[in-house]
Amino acid sequence: MAFLTALGRPTAPSPEALRWFPIVGAALGLVLGGVWWVAAELWPPLVAAALVVVVDLALTGLLHLDGLADSADGLLAHGLDVSRRLEVMAEPGVGAFAVGVVAVTLVLRIAALAVLAPAPLLLAALWCISRTVMAVTACALPYARPGGLASSFLGGSTAPVALGGGMLALVVATADGVAAVAAVVVGAVGGAGLVALGLRRVGGFTGDVLGAAGVVAETTGLLVAAARW
Repeated sequence: MAFLTALGRPTAPSPEALRWFPIVGAALGLVLGGVWWVAAELWPPLVAAALVVVVDLALTGLLHLDGLADSADGLLAHGLDVSRRLEVMAEPGVGAFAVGVVAVTLVLRIAALAVLAPAPLLLAALWCISRTVMAVTACALPYARPGGLASSFLGGSTAPVALGGGMLALVVATADGVAAVAAVVVGAVGGAGLVALGLRRVGGFTGDVLGAAGVVAETTGLLVAAARW
């Protein structure tokens, strides 16, 4: 819980914690769905959507958004070798790639939520699959930065997390409709695409790549759900 949200007492992550990622994601999505439902009763859609995004950032402590920013600077820059990319991702400052990607991502998330009716099950399914992508990545891929915090996840079992998280996300999405199922599937592909970029550019994953993959999965899924079905 403490690794995925701003809640709970900070503890060292472990491979066993990965099995809880999809469940924590689904629970977080339900909480955000409740916020969305209440906010939509009190404010116009755009304001309600913005509040959902703000609450999400507060509950996650901006951890995953920070990972997206660092990944944008490190993975999208041209002409850098692996060691320099990792150095850039570890630097406290942000560059043009980070600013641009974070700004676009926040705008897309708010815009997608603003055109949708409140759907707690959709958010539960998307946040579940985003954490599943993160967990499977930590189980299946090599760690690119020796000694980093996320290296504690190494050694986890891939199949139970992938099957359990994927099934949970799809079951919840099915209860919401075809659009939600499509959103989960495409969201998983989007998150996996970010992971593939990390594998290509730095030879594996880092904590930043995990966070970025989660944000990309959620955002991609929201865009699919907001499409004209």
